[in-house]
Amino acid sequence: MTISERSGVMDPFKRTWDFNGAGELLLIDKPLDWTSFDVVHRLRTLFGVRKAGHAGTLDPKATGLLILCTGKQTKNLAQYADLDKEYEGTFELGVRTPSYDSETEVIDRGEFSSVTLASLQSVARTFVGKQQQQPPMYSAVKYGGKPLYKYARKGRTLKRTAREVEIAQFEILAFNPPLAEFRVVCSKGTYVRSLVNDLGTILGCGAALRALRRTRIGSFHLADALSIEDLESLILDLTPPQENHEAGIPT
Repeated sequence: MTISERSGVMDPFKRTWDFNGAGELLLIDKPLDWTSFDVVHRLRTLFGVRKAGHAGTLDPKATGLLILCTGKQTKNLAQYADLDKEYEGTFELGVRTPSYDSETEVIDRGEFSSVTLASLQSVARTFVGKQQQQPPMYSAVKYGGKPLYKYARKGRTLKRTAREVEIAQFEILAFNPPLAEFRVVCSKGTYVRSLVNDLGTILGCGAALRALRRTRIGSFHLADALSIEDLESLILDLTPPQENHEAGIPT
């Protein structure tokens, strides 16, 4: 199956790319444990891109849709970052971690036997609408010129300024204790990890994010995204073997 057959977009092997002039907008499916900058760096290495950036950071433990722009297209990054986002994921009840996800170890456990699918759905609905959300300590938000996670990794907890976010939808799709599957549609700047942590606090048992996948940004959909392997296959097809070897691509 070709990339175009799988994603529904123009086959990248049958088009002309202009990364450094007019620039390109690329939809990438970010892999697990990659930072958003790792993806940008890989693009630069593969195609010799001089100017590139991403819109809407994904945590290393999250996967899914990432918008990359190169060349003159980078001037549009801010407008893409402002678009609403859609996520699907899984959280675990009865646990609490400093990062609100699986990046850090469980530090507390709580009893959740009384929680039902109906009660989960009821609490989730209370989060719909505009609200003030405090960024987690394990985040890239800057304090004193350094990201908060650098302080968090040294055991420090700092006062953070809450930000207004909007949750358009928060649906609990399934509940197989202790795991719950969910879907969220939210504004830019929303930390889904914090949303899950706050839900666990209200329930009184704690909750931590276990998996998160971004499926949509505005009108851009994950189904149209290319994987890192797709990009590497593309450069293999277009570049002489010696140059592939120099770029660190297996041949």
